[in-house]
Amino acid sequence: MGEYLGADATALAGLVASGEVTAVELLDLARTRAATVNPHLNAIVIPMEAEADRRVHTELHGAFAGVPFLIKDLAQDYRGYPTTRGSRSLARHVATEHATVVQRFLDAGLVIFGKTNTPEFGAKAQTESVLWGPARNPWNPDVTPGGSSGGSAAAVAAGIVPAAGANDGGGSIRIPAACNGLVGLKASRGLMPFGPATGEPLFGMGVEGVVTRTVRDAAALYDAIIGPTSSSTYPAPLHTESFTTRIATPPRLLRIGFTTRSAINPAPHPEAVAAVEHATRVLTGLGHHVEEVDPPHDDAELARDFLEIWFAKAAAQVDEARRLSGAGDSEFEADTLALAEIGRAAGVVPLFRALDHVNDHVLALERFHQNYDLLLTPTLAVPPPRIGSMTTPPLLQRAARLAARARVGRVMSRMGIVDQLIEENLDWVPYTQLANLTGRPAISVPLHWTDTGLPLGVQFVGKLGADGDLLALAASLEDAAPWFHRYADIAV
Repeated sequence: MGEYLGADATALAGLVASGEVTAVELLDLARTRAATVNPHLNAIVIPMEAEADRRVHTELHGAFAGVPFLIKDLAQDYRGYPTTRGSRSLARHVATEHATVVQRFLDAGLVIFGKTNTPEFGAKAQTESVLWGPARNPWNPDVTPGGSSGGSAAAVAAGIVPAAGANDGGGSIRIPAACNGLVGLKASRGLMPFGPATGEPLFGMGVEGVVTRTVRDAAALYDAIIGPTSSSTYPAPLHTESFTTRIATPPRLLRIGFTTRSAINPAPHPEAVAAVEHATRVLTGLGHHVEEVDPPHDDAELARDFLEIWFAKAAAQVDEARRLSGAGDSEFEADTLALAEIGRAAGVVPLFRALDHVNDHVLALERFHQNYDLLLTPTLAVPPPRIGSMTTPPLLQRAARLAARARVGRVMSRMGIVDQLIEENLDWVPYTQLANLTGRPAISVPLHWTDTGLPLGVQFVGKLGADGDLLALAASLEDAAPWFHRYADIAV
């Protein structure tokens, strides 16, 4: 077990390839670790034991042949198993085919043995659904592992698996990576496959991906899953060299602008500021030019545009779940019904206005990138919050259900609900939505731990297509300020 916990996915694959261990032995170790820590973390919510047992007794091929793996219970369908999306409304809805990204995980030889916890429809930055209960952070089980890929991140940080499936529509790879001391890349728009059941989600804001403990695992796993399919709407240009090759060479000296300022949270926690300050010292030591800049965009306006799109998506998701399962209001969380009602009542005008504004945010970031290669921010404005601290009080939940049933979404909007939702849900994560709306790549790397021992990552945002540059920089930071030795060995 000590050797298993001390190896990343690349190392484990090498041991299988050399015959030093078998896929059966690695799966046994992953299950043993899960049996020890998952009862304390609630990271794995759907076991896939029979499927994993069948798979390890077949001939496996690919870069990660025989390595245990988990997928997220959202947008990562596995034929014959439910994809609940964290909602009671879909608890019995079984996928009839693999998602494209899942098929690519399988083609890489990974052994999938479970699905991980996620909030309802992935709509929150913390993983606390009514269906599955809260996922917990292995560095401190009283605080959130973030969301919406919180179950995957907790499982990786606790050593159940060295990497796990994730996706990101507003920070859902980077936020849990920052909360758990992991590497999390949100790739450029178009690189990651979707389908076959759905096309690009959230008008291109959402991407598939992974959370990992090492940069080389991130690079190799992305090498395994990127690229269009025959049903893709358009082909994103692929890099001329693999990410694995790219990270072997340190990046050229870069111009990096950093900021901790946000209109949504004008007073980020001192630990968030310290995380960026530490990153600037490491970067300067590597020879990069780093200087403080004004935020390149209006993040308050961007947050409003982001939520308008999410409101419309929430309405569509609730309608889809009703169609698939016949679910009634009682099978949705109150917050989800409120968001869906706001989106339904708003109609198409706010949605299209928000989509039109996306170009403004793209141009703002492009102007920034005319002078700087990368934007550096905290990934989180505060250390990971306590579980339950952002739960809507029962009285307000009842009011939200009544409001949704009475179809008073327009009244809710006029009452300033949108501004309240920005303050309550985005003030601790105001930095991540920029990359989603603009389609730009962004990566969170674990350079900083707080005085209380919690990870708090920093984020780099690059130009469109700069995924390899971000991974190369992350690899150089991992060499200069290693983090793999930090291990969330939770008390059990």
